[in-house]
Amino acid sequence: MLARNAESLFWIGRYVERADDTARILDVAVHQLLEDATVDPDRTSRLLLRVLGIDPPDGPLDVWSVTDLVAFSRDHGGSIVDSISSARENARGAREVTSSEMWECLNTTFNGLAERERAARRLGPHEFFQYIKARAAMFAGLADSTLSRDDGYRFLLLGRSVERVDMTVRMLLSRAGDRTSSPAWVTVLRSAGAHDTYLRTYRGALDAHLVAEFILLDRLFPRSVFHSISVAESCLDELDQRPNSRVGARDEAQRLLGRARSELEFLPPGVLLEDLQARLLSLQKTCRDVGEAIALQYFHAAPWVAWTDAGIPIEGMAEVEGEL
Repeated sequence: MLARNAESLFWIGRYVERADDTARILDVAVHQLLEDATVDPDRTSRLLLRVLGIDPPDGPLDVWSVTDLVAFSRDHGGSIVDSISSARENARGAREVTSSEMWECLNTTFNGLAERERAARRLGPHEFFQYIKARAAMFAGLADSTLSRDDGYRFLLLGRSVERVDMTVRMLLSRAGDRTSSPAWVTVLRSAGAHDTYLRTYRGALDAHLVAEFILLDRLFPRSVFHSISVAESCLDELDQRPNSRVGARDEAQRLLGRARSELEFLPPGVLLEDLQARLLSLQKTCRDVGEAIALQYFHAAPWVAWTDAGIPIEGMAEVEGEL
């Protein structure tokens, strides 16, 4: 597979997941701002922007100003609209390795953004967030049902898993300093789409230790950090076609993910909330380092040498085919 196609699929997975998770986080935050009169809109909006890694603008913030910035903005690189647009552009450049249904889903989603934004301004932002979540779920279903389980699918799933870890960690960071009895932990569950599954798992008991344990360590919930890291590890193992090493992981991305998974897997019971913020920041850094390691390993370009008519060599860059 060409390196550019692998990179496009990786980023399609990341951008669609980013749009989905951002919509989930915003949906819960907006409902909280609209329903709870005791919540300070400016403080809550600034906390939300900090979680998403966005520098807050000057002036007071409210529901619509933060929604305009994070959801509808076409100038801000981390908005939902920009993520969908970036996923579509990557799919446009990798049509030969994506299915027609996947392309049609992304293209239709992009073309429907303006109408959904107008509807959201009339009926409330929930309309827009529901649209994004439904279309992201449709895209994931189409990818699972129309792509062969080859390297292309693995890069798409790898990008989705790495982004899911990063966004889930951001959600938890927003509550890392809250009291264990704070009802705000329910916000984390709702943002991750985990509220119903959590209640069934723990028989309705709401406890910060259990919430953090479920979101970080649960082996069966597909949006947990542990499960997403395990999926990313599996993708990298399958992408590495070389015989297994006798001395452990050879690649930096595999080593980083394996270390993060092991640290979570072998945590002693009851200590998860101790130094939770430092643990989450370490996971966030791991996501950045894994992204860089994957780019260096799979998406790099190799120098080529051409000759001018005068017989003078000139250097350029060419994609590597057969490297993946």
